[in-house]
Amino acid sequence: MVEHRPRGHTRGAVVVGVDGSDVSMRAAAFAAGTARRQGARLVAVYVREGSGAWSPGVDMGGHLAAMAVEAQDGIEAEVRRELLDPRFADGLAVELVVRRGDPLREIAAVAGEAGADAVVVGASTTLAHRVVGSIAVRLVRLGRWPVTVVP
Repeated sequence: MVEHRPRGHTRGAVVVGVDGSDVSMRAAAFAAGTARRQGARLVAVYVREGSGAWSPGVDMGGHLAAMAVEAQDGIEAEVRRELLDPRFADGLAVELVVRRGDPLREIAAVAGEAGADAVVVGASTTLAHRVVGSIAVRLVRLGRWPVTVVP
């Protein structure tokens, strides 16, 4: 976990799901503005793929799993750089929480732990999410926080 906590921080949290994509980083920028206006802290959640993502039968030598971990390491490093950039974090308490598992469950868990006032996510662009339901729609269905979807 990375944290930048300036003096004078007093109120709740705005939680944002990030995955390194352009739309998730726009959501992070929107969430940062919201957190600044509310005097809240920003809690960004990056969810890495679960360890069982690659079947041993498909990935005999572990090469695909190693490539996936390496790609996730790169995304996590880029998200850390972006969120802790002084131009982004200036005057804002920023925390990056990295979890492994299902993005919906992990974002919801962090929002609950952080006492979130709001949750922000980027709009899904994949066909599978349009069929099964995006993380945003599923967060709204949970009905625990206001959810903002950033295009």
